[in-house]
Formats: sequence, structure tokens, C-alpha cells
Amino acid sequence: MASRPRGSRPLRTLLAALVVTSVVVPVSGAARPAAVPAPVPRNLAPLRAAGPGALAERYAVNREGIRAAERMAEGHGDRARAEALRGMAGPARQFLSFDGRDGGRTTEVFGDLARAERIAVLVPGSDTNLDRYERLRSGAVALQRELGGRSAVIAWLGYETPSTVSPGVLSPARAAEAAPGLRAFAGAVAALRPTARISVLCHSYAAVVCGRAAPGLDVAHLVLFGSPGAGAESVSALRTPATVWAGRGDDDWIAHVPHGALQLPFGTVGLGDDPVTPEFGARIFAAGPGGHSDYLKPGSLSLRNLARIVSGQAPSEERRDA
Repeated sequence: MASRPRGSRPLRTLLAALVVTSVVVPVSGAARPAAVPAPVPRNLAPLRAAGPGALAERYAVNREGIRAAERMAEGHGDRARAEALRGMAGPARQFLSFDGRDGGRTTEVFGDLARAERIAVLVPGSDTNLDRYERLRSGAVALQRELGGRSAVIAWLGYETPSTVSPGVLSPARAAEAAPGLRAFAGAVAALRPTARISVLCHSYAAVVCGRAAPGLDVAHLVLFGSPGAGAESVSALRTPATVWAGRGDDDWIAHVPHGALQLPFGTVGLGDDPVTPEFGARIFAAGPGGHSDYLKPGSLSLRNLARIVSGQAPSEERRDA
């Protein structure tokens, strides 16, 4: 088993998985839209130089790739996708990478990466793709503003996120596929800015991605919020030198999801133990009264505490979002 059985927790996890799967498999299959075509992205050299000129050149190359994807989406008749891409191609946007195929993979920078002393890599959870990218972008903008000068936030949509209404969201398989990419990207950022404090912030299903990547993440902080699990039973099982934090909003429905994991003949069902329990061993930060999508809401306690952790400060218990 992937985690120690505690009472009926693994059984509840399995039952919940079977019930959800029986309901959503036909629905998700029928509702899946046709893939919007996009060009093959241009091959770029690995991140090596952090100078403004080098980064500006990379941003410009990806801007052209986004414009090419926009034209292809327009020709395909998907005006909504084309409009979203048009906004992403704006002159102020800073993409380290872009691939519009298969729902989209992007890495966008908010702030001045070349001079940043504090860097947050923000990893999104389920249902994040090009058509729903604005939610991730808004959260990254809010976090960078809260951090202030000499900081950068990188929104890393480097994997195919599962749909909330799909069997994939009940399994760590998608996270296992994503983990090597996150590990490699965090290493590239560390090489780019070796003196910067780097934190990886993982929302919802992304906590499982970060948990799988943890043994190879050489970062200061690993922050799990709104997490259904981290693919492990404890902080020690993550085998990471990073300080591991966990937080959950008072109204986050994820608290009612059964935690644990079962190893079955066809794979693992369940996403591991609850990161906010004392047994897991993470440092807990106050996340306020918000729900599952409110952690990066401007003015919220959760946003302030995430920024404080990234900055190397102790989280606050004071509520200003009540």
C-alpha cells in the first residue's frame, strides 16, 4: 500500500473512487471537446543566461509561437481559444515556454526573473489548460504583487492536468508523468538564479505532482494548499530537504475528500494522506475562511501567508479577509 491504513480510510477512498468513476467516465468521455490544433513549438536552448537580453529574446520567440497558435485556432473555428491566445501574445507577457498542442503547456513569468531574489514556482491543479488559463494567471499576478520588488512568480503549466470529473483525478499516475518535468524546470531556475530563494507552491492535484517530484527538488520551501494528498504518508516519505508547508481554507471542499491510497492490480487509487494532519508532519499555515479556489485571492490571509513563506518569513495568524 502507498500509505498506512487507518481505520476505514482506505476502504472509503476506494468506494468513493468507484462511485465517482461510475458516474463520470461516460460524462467526461462524451463532453470532451475536439482538440484544437497548434503548431509544433520551436526548439529553444536550455535556460542558461539570466540576463534581461537573453530572457527578452526567449519571450519574443514564444510570443511568435503563441501568435501562430492563435492563427491556427482561428482557422479551426475556435474563436474563444483564438481570443485567449491573442491576449497571451501581448507585448508585456513573458513566456519561457509555450506549446499549444493537446490542451496547452506554458511557463509564464511575472516580475523580473533576471533580478529576482525570491522566486515562487506556482503549479496548478486539475482543470487548468489554455481555455482556463486566466485563473492561473490571475493568481500569479496577485502573488507577485503581494511579494513586491525583487521577486518573480513563474506559473508552470508543464503537464496535462486531469479533469475534476474524471477517473484521472483519483490516481497519482498523471502526477508521476509530470514530476520529472517539474524537477528539471526547478533545477533550471536554480541554475539560472543560484542566489535566489526558490519555493514551489502546489495547489490541489498539483500537490501530488510536487510530492512525486520532491526528492529531486532543491528548493527552500514546498507548499501544499487545497491538497487532496501528496502521494505520500508523511513529510519524511517525501525525502526532500525543503521545508514542507500545508494549508487549507475553512470552506475548502477538499477537506471532505477521503484521504489515503490503495494499491490495486490496475494501479493506485487515492492520493495519499492528508497533508494538514499532525501525523503528516508538515508545518501548517493559516489559510483563512476561503474555499478551494480562493487561496490566491487578493487581500486574503492565504495569499499573504504564501507570500510570507516565499519571502522566508513566518506566516501570520491574523485574519484580514473575514
